[in-house]
Amino acid sequence: MSHTPDAAAAGNGGTFDPQQAATMLDQATRQARREFTPSPPWLLVTRGVLVLAALGGIWLTVRGQHPYRGPTAADIPVLAGFVVINFFATVTVRERAMSGVRGRSRLRPAEIATLVAAVAVVPAVMVALHAAGASFAWYPTTVMVVPGLAWAGISAARRQWQPCGVGLAVALVGVVGAFAGSAGSWLVAGVGLCLVLVGDAATTAWRQRA
Repeated sequence: MSHTPDAAAAGNGGTFDPQQAATMLDQATRQARREFTPSPPWLLVTRGVLVLAALGGIWLTVRGQHPYRGPTAADIPVLAGFVVINFFATVTVRERAMSGVRGRSRLRPAEIATLVAAVAVVPAVMVALHAAGASFAWYPTTVMVVPGLAWAGISAARRQWQPCGVGLAVALVGVVGAFAGSAGSWLVAGVGLCLVLVGDAATTAWRQRA
């Protein structure tokens, strides 16, 4: 069996050429980034398409309602199906990517509690807005503002600027939806979240290749 000179040198206790060592380190770094990215680009794009299909489908059914009463009974299974599929896909891929990873890559208990509280406070905020006479109190985009800002704040504290930008973008979609009307807010939610996810995927792919 023949060996290349480099392989033979390495096997006999020789040293790698500095250029070879740098190349191997760069390849290993890129591979690690791909393996330990909690949300790989393909998953982000898939989620973007799913959310656009689910919320866009609901918009198609509610846009002709006068007055607007919300999603019909036929839309609820679509929305619930999207939530379930998205949740399990995200959790499964994230847990596989983060297996064995410790430190700042994982959320701390206090950060998880903050996110849970941000989601839990949304109904109270919506009820308060409704009581104050805000027409957008029950819009789907209203749900996004507080969790988006919470995620942005946690990411900023961790100096993770890409997730911070995603959180701010989600909150911005929520604000824009408040001006789109009761039916139009569904379209804003679908298109806005799709763009956020696809943009996140593009940024992640670019960083992996950088």
